[in-house]
Amino acid sequence: MTRRKLRPDEVELWRKVAQTTQAMHPERKAGDLPLPKPTPVKAPRAPVERFTLGERAVARLPGHDVAPDLRAQVAASPLQMDKKTFGRLKRGKLSPEGKLDLHGMTLDQAHPALTRFILSAQASGKRLVLVVTGKGKPRDDGGPIPTRLGVLRHNVPHWLAQPPLAQAVLQVSEAHLKHGGGGAYYVYLRRNRGGA
Repeated sequence: MTRRKLRPDEVELWRKVAQTTQAMHPERKAGDLPLPKPTPVKAPRAPVERFTLGERAVARLPGHDVAPDLRAQVAASPLQMDKKTFGRLKRGKLSPEGKLDLHGMTLDQAHPALTRFILSAQASGKRLVLVVTGKGKPRDDGGPIPTRLGVLRHNVPHWLAQPPLAQAVLQVSEAHLKHGGGGAYYVYLRRNRGGA
């Protein structure tokens, strides 16, 4: 809205009104008036991306998964063994020298059984063993917190990464389909340096 200029009769009326007023703060002078507040500077807006008909949509953003998928965790672990041997292992070309089946075991039964199996396999000079955990049964206890599928399947990689098994294990990888796929793990053991 633009301001219009005052007519001469309006200016005269304003002067008369101004002479009849009393100052609220007579101790202040005209130059002591507070300065006006600075106008806030707005941050520049991000450019709006427009979608035109026929154009491909932007890829979806990843979900908010607190813990990454177990397959991703095992696959993301750094390679500790020979790359060529690891390639043969992933393709199922290497045969495991020993096998431990944890099906039907509880956590309290499976952990000591795994520890005994891995340490004795390393002591006997084996390099590649297979640990079968199973994929787990789908269950829903109706609670607000979702339960993971396959308790043993999720705990075995953690157990293998902790003492006393960590010193014996060189690499853990998901097994090839012919050896159990997502329900089993290849455990590649370090050479036994001690002993006779």
